[in-house]
Amino acid sequence: MPNLVEVQYEQTGASKSTNKFGMRDMQQKAYEQRDAKYLLLKAPPASGKSRALMFIALDKLINQGIKKVIVAVPERSIGGSFGNTDLKSYGFYSNWGVNPKYNLCTSIDNKSKVEIFKEFLNSDNEILICTHSTLRFAFDQLSESKFNDTLLAIDEFHHVSADGENRLGEVLRNLIEKSTCHIIAMTGSYFRGDSVPVLLPEDEVKFTKVTYNYYEQLNGYEYLKSLGIGYHFYQVDILPIAKARGFLNSLTLVRWI
Repeated sequence: MPNLVEVQYEQTGASKSTNKFGMRDMQQKAYEQRDAKYLLLKAPPASGKSRALMFIALDKLINQGIKKVIVAVPERSIGGSFGNTDLKSYGFYSNWGVNPKYNLCTSIDNKSKVEIFKEFLNSDNEILICTHSTLRFAFDQLSESKFNDTLLAIDEFHHVSADGENRLGEVLRNLIEKSTCHIIAMTGSYFRGDSVPVLLPEDEVKFTKVTYNYYEQLNGYEYLKSLGIGYHFYQVDILPIAKARGFLNSLTLVRWI
């Protein structure tokens, strides 16, 4: 029986090859929009969104007058994707470095994470990694002006909701309306499981969008030739297994799915 879907890929290698700055195809497309104040990056898993953020954030710190970068992830385990990264060896002009104290996803400091967050804003350090929940709790104790000249990157952006009860969405709207904060929103799936949109239309229109779809990602692999999706019938003879386990003396089962 033929597959329901059969896709042939060009095997260009583009999605895994790098340019002179060490950027893959998707990362280069995102970097071209580095001057955007609000950037929405939609790209599949394993396409390199975390490193794309590093390239853009470093440019904003070095060339665009941004003083602080805050990266918010949904859970601590994801924070590892934003740890110290050597970028200069691959052609970029700066490395991504995070003071271990201000990586709140891995820090073992016994102080309150909210207190460390607030301390970071008054320190000379430039980069902080935290969870969505730490961002929400810290925001409750801060004014929007404390985020002026700051880049806020929100990973897994579909956790935001236009619903007034969504605290992360409320934080985002307040920062857009009442601060000079730059925002990078990153997600592999820009939709939610409910009927509520991620952003209201009047907020979404403010974002410059970079979209790198699954076909571009798969088409750019070097060795993936085709992908087929379908269903097939099969026959199983379980007589030897049944006899070995003492279930039956004789039986042949034909199973259809």
